[in-house]
Amino acid sequence: MISVMSVRIFSFPCVFVFLLFLSALTGCQNKKTEETGLEQKLRISENKRFFMDENGKPFFWLGDTGWLLFSKLDREEAVKYLDDRQKKGFNVVQVMLLHSLSLVDAYGDSALVNKNVATPYIKEGNSLTDPTQYDYWDHVDFVIDEAAKRGIYMAMVPVWGANVKSGRVKRADASTYATWIARRYKDKPNIIWLNGGDVMGTDSTETWKGIGKALKANDPNHLVTFHPFGRRQSSTWFHSEPWMDFNMFQSGHRDYAQDIDSSSLKYGEDNWRYLQDDYARTPTKPTLDGEPSYEGIPHGLHDPKQPLWTADDLRRYGYWSVFAGGSGFTYGNSGVMQMLKPKDSAEAVSYGTKAYWYDAIHAPGASQMIFLKDLMLSKPYFERVPDQSLVAENGEKYDRVIATRGENYAFLYTYTGKNFKVNMGKIKGDKVQASWYNPRDGKSTVIGELENNGVKEFDSPGEVRNGNDWVLVLGK
Repeated sequence: MISVMSVRIFSFPCVFVFLLFLSALTGCQNKKTEETGLEQKLRISENKRFFMDENGKPFFWLGDTGWLLFSKLDREEAVKYLDDRQKKGFNVVQVMLLHSLSLVDAYGDSALVNKNVATPYIKEGNSLTDPTQYDYWDHVDFVIDEAAKRGIYMAMVPVWGANVKSGRVKRADASTYATWIARRYKDKPNIIWLNGGDVMGTDSTETWKGIGKALKANDPNHLVTFHPFGRRQSSTWFHSEPWMDFNMFQSGHRDYAQDIDSSSLKYGEDNWRYLQDDYARTPTKPTLDGEPSYEGIPHGLHDPKQPLWTADDLRRYGYWSVFAGGSGFTYGNSGVMQMLKPKDSAEAVSYGTKAYWYDAIHAPGASQMIFLKDLMLSKPYFERVPDQSLVAENGEKYDRVIATRGENYAFLYTYTGKNFKVNMGKIKGDKVQASWYNPRDGKSTVIGELENNGVKEFDSPGEVRNGNDWVLVLGK
């Protein structure tokens, strides 16, 4: 075993060489095994709008924010969580490698020596059965491998933004650390890198660029993006950076009435506006909402007396952003993202959350996200484009109808179930089949065959109210 004291006696250059040596050793551990169910690294599609695997198969990003998974859950709990997310159709988990510099995992193992990202704490060996024989990074390895067996990619934040913004992470140390983790995980098939972590790109810009460059230089086969602060998008600062493979925005947790910060982009709950913005940028890159309002969290986050965001709201964020051109969507739940446990102290509980993670994984919204994924993959995927010209008359805020189409099909989403008019003839065919798709259960109700011309009005099932959402499906 390598003790903390033995690591501390090295000078900085020696530590770096030592860590690189360790990374070479871990490379042997990172080879694919016959157990691994996921062996395809992700790629950007030929039209630069979406994701695909190495064989060119469409990949619809359906993410979950399991931010504290590595630090809060033990191995048995991690497997339980991953099993559940696999069953519900999630194929990406967004997670922090380092939430704080004093991070300790469920087994009491520290991630770092002396809270320095340049010196990860490493023990010799890696036991799959004896927790005393493995370290924090072995635990991370275990969870990554278990996720791969279930077809889940780990979208990992190297170090959460607040640690860098505070000045506790030096620029050179950040690059050293990014080099080490990139080399440690470069041979894992199911890695995505999320630089940043709820932070403005104007805070420590050169550090974020250094991390991005180090990740891409040492791990060129995995995708890299930047997870920004609320009401912000990565493209504002890093769109043209060579390490930046796709964009991500955080539409945030405030409602329309709370969106009064004059310094922010005033797209607010209209997360489709971020897509319109990114969609028009060059060079073309995929983009998605990587953090909308979490199910079960108060409007505006900080006041537990405020209403809680619901499954209805998460569906709206998902369909709005994807139909506007998004390459996927990330769901979030308050109890799950902080992996809340009964033993957590009152000080450790955020945003008034009361649901423990093992109960919160069954929240309604988590079970409904798969229907968005299924719908998007049910038609030719790479040809899909956003097309608001399908909507003859539109409303604002919750009454807005969002439309997307391919050559032979069109989807139009209403959150309130109000009547809306459609400009027909935007897809091929003299006649088209029409049906209503229910985002709450994935079932379809046939309307019938219609002439594909003129303007037609559609009346969705049920009463007009927020959360009575439907997708009008047109096509063959």
